[in-house]
Amino acid sequence: MKNLFCLVALSFSLSAVAQSGAKKPFKLSSLFSDGMVLQQKTEVNVWGEALAGQSVAISPSWGKQISTKTDARGKWKIKLPTPKAGGPYRIRITTTDTAVVINDVLLGEVWLASGQSNMDIGVAGWPPNDTIFHSAQEIAQANYPEIRFLKVPFNTATRPSESVQSKWIASCPATTGDFSATAFFYARKLYQELKVPIGIVQSSIGGTPAEAWTSKDYLAKLGDFTNQMEGLDDRQASTENWFKRWPSQAIPKTDEQWQNISFSDLAATSATYDDSEWATIKLPGRFDQVRSGDFDGAMWFRKDFTVNNPATEYTLKIGAVDDMDATYINGKKIGGLVGATAANVPREIRIPKSLLVKGRNSIAIRVIDTGGPGVISGPMTITNAEGTTIPLEGDWKSQLVAEIYKGRFYEYTLKTSVFERPNISQVNSNTPTVLFNAMINPLVPYTIKGVIWYQGESNVGRAAQYKHLFPLMIEDWRSKWGYTFPFYFVQIAPNLYGAADQKEQSQKLRDAQRYGLTLPKTGMISTLDVGSLSTVHPPYKQQVGARLARLALANNYGRKLVATGPLYKKATPSGQELVVDFDFAESGLVAAKTGLTNFEVAGADKKFVPAQARIVNNKVLVRSPSVSSPVYVRYAWSDGSMATFFNKEGLPAATFTSEIE
Repeated sequence: MKNLFCLVALSFSLSAVAQSGAKKPFKLSSLFSDGMVLQQKTEVNVWGEALAGQSVAISPSWGKQISTKTDARGKWKIKLPTPKAGGPYRIRITTTDTAVVINDVLLGEVWLASGQSNMDIGVAGWPPNDTIFHSAQEIAQANYPEIRFLKVPFNTATRPSESVQSKWIASCPATTGDFSATAFFYARKLYQELKVPIGIVQSSIGGTPAEAWTSKDYLAKLGDFTNQMEGLDDRQASTENWFKRWPSQAIPKTDEQWQNISFSDLAATSATYDDSEWATIKLPGRFDQVRSGDFDGAMWFRKDFTVNNPATEYTLKIGAVDDMDATYINGKKIGGLVGATAANVPREIRIPKSLLVKGRNSIAIRVIDTGGPGVISGPMTITNAEGTTIPLEGDWKSQLVAEIYKGRFYEYTLKTSVFERPNISQVNSNTPTVLFNAMINPLVPYTIKGVIWYQGESNVGRAAQYKHLFPLMIEDWRSKWGYTFPFYFVQIAPNLYGAADQKEQSQKLRDAQRYGLTLPKTGMISTLDVGSLSTVHPPYKQQVGARLARLALANNYGRKLVATGPLYKKATPSGQELVVDFDFAESGLVAAKTGLTNFEVAGADKKFVPAQARIVNNKVLVRSPSVSSPVYVRYAWSDGSMATFFNKEGLPAATFTSEIE
C-alpha cells in the first residue's frame, strides 16, 4: 500500500485548478497543491489572485466554509482554521467562475529547511566524494507517506518574487534520495516521536552566503553590502537579455550524456582552424575568469607544437583538469575524462604516432567547469620514449563556447567575443538579496512551525560580520512572516579549509554562529564529533537531523530532553584557574576517551596557549603553568578541532571563545 501511495505522490500536479471560462485566470501558489501539509491547530494563511472585488470561498472537508473578497488588485488572503493533525482532507476553493479542488491534504507540523550545501545535499549524497552514511539502506527503508517535501527550485531574482513552481512529494524509496538529508532525518525523527504528518519546505542551494538569503531592507540596516546591491535590476536585465540570444540545452545527468555533449563546436579541433581572434591565456592556471567575473561552462584551448620525430609514440601529460575535458590532436580525439570522478585527476594520454606529422601539430582541449574554480594544473608536456619533451606551458588560445546559467548550458559560437558579454558574475547565487527574493519571499506567508538552517561555510573568513549578519537574517525572516517562529541551526563542522586566506578561520565562524542565540526561540547544535576533515560535506547527516529534532522536541513539543550539547555560559577566575560554566550541562559533563583537550587560555594580553582541563562539579577548570592570571578561555579553536567533551546525553560541546572582539 505504501509503494502504491508513492506512485500516486509522484503524479501530483503543480496545482489542482479547474476553471470554467474565467475572465482572468485564477492563480493559486503551487505551495497549495495536492499532497500538501498544513500546520495543525492554528490559522494557516491561504492566498491567491482572481478578479478584483470577486468573492472567494474556501471549504475544507474538516470544517466550515469561510469567504473573503479580492482587493482592487485582485489579491485575496484567508486565515483558515485547522484542527489537530490528521487527514487526508480535501479543500475546495471557489469564485463565481472558478472551482479549485486540492486533494490529499494532511495536517501536521510544517518546517522550512534552508541553507547551503550541507542542507541541500540529498539522502543519495553526491558520490563519489560526498556521501551520506548508509545512504542506500536509508533510501530503501524510506516508506513514510506522511512525510512530505516541497523543494523550491534554484533561482535568483533582483526583486522579490511572489511565486515558485514546485509540488509536494511524499517520502518513499523512489523519491527520498533527492530530499535534503539533514531535513529528512529531522522530519523522520519528529514523525517517529510525534506520530503526526511532517511537511518540509526545502529551500537551499550550495555555496551560498547568508547575505544572499537576506532581504534588501534588512541588509541596508547593516550597511556592508550597499555597493553590491546598487544597480542589481539593471545588471539582471542585462544578463537575462544576453542569454535570450543563445540556444540552450539541459545539463547532462549521466556520464554518457557528458561524453556525448555537443555545442556544435568541433571545428575548433581542426589543425587549420583560425583562432587568431581568440583570447590568449597562460596555462597551467585558473581559466574560469572572463573579464572581471567568473563563469561555469565550457572553454576551448588551442596550441601549436612542433614534432621533429613523428615516427614514435608520444604521451600527453597534464597535472589535472577541473572538471572535465575532451582532448584532440590534429582534429582527432585522443581522450579526456567526464563525470563526477574526473575532476582533479591527472591526465596521461597516449598519442598514436599516426596522428602526428613532422613539424607543426595542433592540440585542442575543451574543458568543462561545472562549479567552483576552474583550473588546469601543471606540468603540461608531451614526451616520447626517447626522453624528448615538448613543453606545453605558456600561452594558449582560448574561447568560451558555452556557459551555465540557471541550470542550463547556453551555447555561444566559436566567434563570440567575450567583450559582448555583460558582467554576469555580479548577479549570481552569491549576490546579496537574490536568494531571499527568489527562494524565500515566495514562501511568505505560508504558515510554518519554524526553520532549520545549515549554512556558514560560505561566510568563513568574515566571522566578525557574520556575528551581526546572521541574527539580522533571522529577524528579517521573522519580520516577513509576522511572528517569532523557532529558528534552529547547525554550528558548521570541522574541515581543513584549503584556501590560504581561510586557514584557521572556520572556528571563528563557528563562534560567530553562537551570536544567533542572543535572539529568542533559537537553538544551536554542535557537529564537532561528526565532521570530516577531508570534505566540507560530512556524511553523518542522521546525527545532524536528530539533534535538530531534539531541539524542537524539547522546546516546542513538550519532551523532557536536554536540548543540546554544552554551550559556553561564562568563565570566572579562581586563583590560577578559570572556572568555565556551561548551559545544558545539568546532567553532568563527560570527557572523550582521548582526554579533555583542545582548551586554551590567555591572560590580559590575549596570547593563547594550550591549557590543562578537568571536570569538577559539572564545570570545566582550565589552567596553564605559563599563564599565572588567566582571563580568557577558548575551546576547539582551529579548523580541524574535534570534540573532546560532552554532556551525559552524549551531545558534544560547541566551539567557543570568551574573548569578545
